[in-house]
Amino acid sequence: MALKPVVLALSRSGEAVAHRVAACLGAQVHGREGRVDQADAFFPDALDRTRDLFAAGVPVIGVCASGILIRAVAPLLADKLVEPPVISVSDDGAVVVPLLGGHRGANRLAADISQALGAVAAVTTAGDVALGVALDAPPAGWRLVNRSDAKGAMAALLSGGGAQVQGDADWLVDLPEGDAVRLSCTMDRLDDLGPAHLQFSPQCLTLGVGCARDCDPAELATLVDDVLAEAGVAPEAVHSVNTITLKGDEPAIIDLAVRLDAPLRLFEAAVLDAETPRLANPSDVVFAEVGTHGVAEASALAQAGPAGRFLVEKRKTANATCALVIAPDPLVELRGRARGRLSVVGIGPGQAAWRTPEVSKLVAQADELVGYGLYIDLLGPLALGKERSDFPLGGEEDRCRYALEQAGKGKNVALVCSGDAGIYAMGALVFELLDRGPDQMGVSAAARRVEVVCSPGVSALQGAAARAGAPLGHDFCAISLSDLLTPREDIVKRLKAAAEGDFVIAFYNPVSMRRRTLLAEAREILLRHRPGATPVMLASSLGRPEEHVRYRRLDELEVDEVDMLTVVLVGSSHSRLAQLGEGPRMFTPRGYARKIDGDLAG
Repeated sequence: MALKPVVLALSRSGEAVAHRVAACLGAQVHGREGRVDQADAFFPDALDRTRDLFAAGVPVIGVCASGILIRAVAPLLADKLVEPPVISVSDDGAVVVPLLGGHRGANRLAADISQALGAVAAVTTAGDVALGVALDAPPAGWRLVNRSDAKGAMAALLSGGGAQVQGDADWLVDLPEGDAVRLSCTMDRLDDLGPAHLQFSPQCLTLGVGCARDCDPAELATLVDDVLAEAGVAPEAVHSVNTITLKGDEPAIIDLAVRLDAPLRLFEAAVLDAETPRLANPSDVVFAEVGTHGVAEASALAQAGPAGRFLVEKRKTANATCALVIAPDPLVELRGRARGRLSVVGIGPGQAAWRTPEVSKLVAQADELVGYGLYIDLLGPLALGKERSDFPLGGEEDRCRYALEQAGKGKNVALVCSGDAGIYAMGALVFELLDRGPDQMGVSAAARRVEVVCSPGVSALQGAAARAGAPLGHDFCAISLSDLLTPREDIVKRLKAAAEGDFVIAFYNPVSMRRRTLLAEAREILLRHRPGATPVMLASSLGRPEEHVRYRRLDELEVDEVDMLTVVLVGSSHSRLAQLGEGPRMFTPRGYARKIDGDLAG
């Protein structure tokens, strides 16, 4: 999905311009604390805010000097094909400079902003400047078939050569004429493409598909290939892959959409059945099965709209069907709905520097955020303007069920967890709900069809270990001391096994307001197997301003100095506390000294 830009206002001299830019784009204004009076959100450091937004894939428009934005994103630059636009606007609104992402929307944004401000758009992309068009970024409704050849073709044109445009494409009419490059604007399948011959295909085709449950993806793919070949059209002319909602989780259909690099769109049975008068092959059998007289034909027609007509009527194999519909003009909008997605994300301890770029992108792309309110608050600017559903502590099952059901409606939902979502968090509960039967308080059939994405985060034990030094340098384990969901006898059994195995142990949920005895019991069990001087690290509120780290001996560990926000790391019998210039550092040797001694002895 295309993300809304964020406009950064760094000073009062540019504040009015920032709000004018935001108004023309329907964007938010983020302002520098103490230097801007009005904004949707405030930030203390411009470089950090710019990096956070850029890492999340959010287009950034800074009303500031270009150098500020350049310094902010420079360490993150890697792939121009995926990086979001970055644009600077002068404080007086006279100049708009697209710095990055010219072919990913920055040039178009710059043009929109300059028109709204009456400014000059300082576009420096060679194709846009010399030719007025970027061949590798055709307008909506068109697709470049041989994208890898665009650079060579553009070089030929910039060297003074002209283009021979074949077909109807008004966006290419201003190119200089000549025979250096041929540009074919057609959906026909061509086979002589290269740097001297580019093909731009209008996306006028909608593909409707259906299949039996667990159809072999190769069977559907082969059927579609045969239909496209029969029609003599390029696969790039396909605007979308369409089917009934019931098939939203069908692997063969999902794989086909990925293979064609086309969006998958879903339609309810009633919507498809409304297309029955236009079907070439209506079926009462299909209606009895899924509630519509056609799936492949009906979904292709529903996407193409009233002006669509069949290019290829329904074709079928033993387990798959497809149909191809053509619209009179390139399609630029999507009907139906997307397959719902639930992103189960771990945001780390909370600070942006410990949040992975992948998590930031998934959050930025989400339509709705679901989670414990504090965790959503920790997202800061990424949560602004988004629909959010806060749940209290203790409402974990309701939280996960709600997130799945919202995704089942076709929404893109992010379930926000602290640390890593798969470690003592919501990840396992999501899959448990999906695995339950309807009679076991599971979720609806629609929720079971959603895409579930899990993204890792920095866990509390990793954060604590990094602050300590390297206490997890050898074998370790994690044990939760909460007996709310785990029987106490199971926890004690695991404590004894970990103590006997001499593991470094990370204790999660060490105490609560009413649960105070298990940590003390754990200490006594461990003291039977490791020295009283074993180092223990207590890390509270990691990664947050109130972070507090301290060290104790195992035999001096007191329950009263531990709270619910504390991770307790207990060393093995080999763990040590080294006194260094920056203070004590805890580490657990892996055995390299013994290896060196053995090598010397040999």
